[in-house]
Amino acid sequence: MRKLKMAAAAATLVFLIPFVGTAQNNSETYRQLNLFGDVFEKVRADYVEEVSDKELIEAAINGMLTSLDPHSSYLNAESFDEMRTQTRGEFGGLGIEVTMEEGLVRVVSPIDGTPASRAGIQPGDFITHLDGEPVMGLTLSEAVDKMRGPVNSKITLTIRRANEETFDVNLTRDIIKIQSVRSRLEGDIGYIRITSFNEQTDTGLEEAVRRLKKEAGGKLSGVVLDLRNNPGGLLDQAVAVADAFLEKGEIVSTRGRKADEAQRFNAKEGDLIDGLPMVVLVNAGSASASEIVAGALQDHARAIILGTETFGKGSVQTIIPVPGHGAIRLTTARYYTPSGRSIQALGISPDIVVEQARIEPIETGPVRHEADLRGALMNPNAVPARPGPEEGAAADPAGKGGDGATAARGERQAEQDYQLARALDLLRGLALMTARSAVN
Repeated sequence: MRKLKMAAAAATLVFLIPFVGTAQNNSETYRQLNLFGDVFEKVRADYVEEVSDKELIEAAINGMLTSLDPHSSYLNAESFDEMRTQTRGEFGGLGIEVTMEEGLVRVVSPIDGTPASRAGIQPGDFITHLDGEPVMGLTLSEAVDKMRGPVNSKITLTIRRANEETFDVNLTRDIIKIQSVRSRLEGDIGYIRITSFNEQTDTGLEEAVRRLKKEAGGKLSGVVLDLRNNPGGLLDQAVAVADAFLEKGEIVSTRGRKADEAQRFNAKEGDLIDGLPMVVLVNAGSASASEIVAGALQDHARAIILGTETFGKGSVQTIIPVPGHGAIRLTTARYYTPSGRSIQALGISPDIVVEQARIEPIETGPVRHEADLRGALMNPNAVPARPGPEEGAAADPAGKGGDGATAARGERQAEQDYQLARALDLLRGLALMTARSAVN
């Protein structure tokens, strides 16, 4: 029996040796590996309950990786399959991007149109309990696994939000199908929202721009790119989105431990919107790939960044498959914006800081103007007022003879979204100044 146990421990050491990588084959390395073997054997033999070798090995690997940084972890075969499905744009769960902070699960952002988003989960929320069980003590992977489950199954999250008492949110798991790009026309300004960076993002962006140009009759005056609460995704998709609006220059560079493994990604000629002015909306839920896009457009002075400081995830994770098992997600590099900035733990600072707010009209009472005064002089340039629309006729808020109802809906959404309203005002101001310059 003793020989069998030692054989199992030896097999464990052989399995782990490839993860040592470039560590020198010296006596200290083998001494540490023997320490692991001794502890592994003690746990197998004496722990109060029987634990499978698979559970111990996976826990040991995951512990090694998660001790490095919050984004490195072990993915077993099931989690690896789910991760690949997620990057393809469809997966099962709650639709929430999370990280681990202070031993609790912290929400980076909910994904639009998912159970988490509909339930009002917000960036910065802390999840303290899952179905009444404390999160404290779980790894991030373990907590995520508990939040996943069969479609239509229910789960209760206990949420701690700043300056509020903890409260429960009941959610029903669903198939999360991510349409990563959404768009609409706001008058003559195109509004494009990217919710995540998956394999369909670049093609979705191209289709959205084509549709907006067609709806605007080829007369777009600017574009708002909304990256708020976008938790990131695939690096190549972030590069493709930034490239879509840049004619040339560096988009992002990555630098790892070895100088010769540094990479630079450069823009190719061609701008989807032909140099039209842009505003990029960001907030604390904008992370990783979103920050790459915002940083590149900011450094090249291609867009005005508006909103609040971003999340600050400036590291690159590489998925390394482990044949016959799963994969490891390992932080292998930091990324830098074209000007050489690392945004790790700092984030992208917007050019114009605009906090989200709720605007309410103030009752001012009757207001008098010069024209209301008795005997006021007439304006020699005055023209007769045009009659309003006939009763029952639909108004055209866009002023273009288009779908007035659609334009009105867009304007109502903009009015309720203070940051978006300020972005639209900014672009309209730029368009006005450009038009006046052209006349003069």
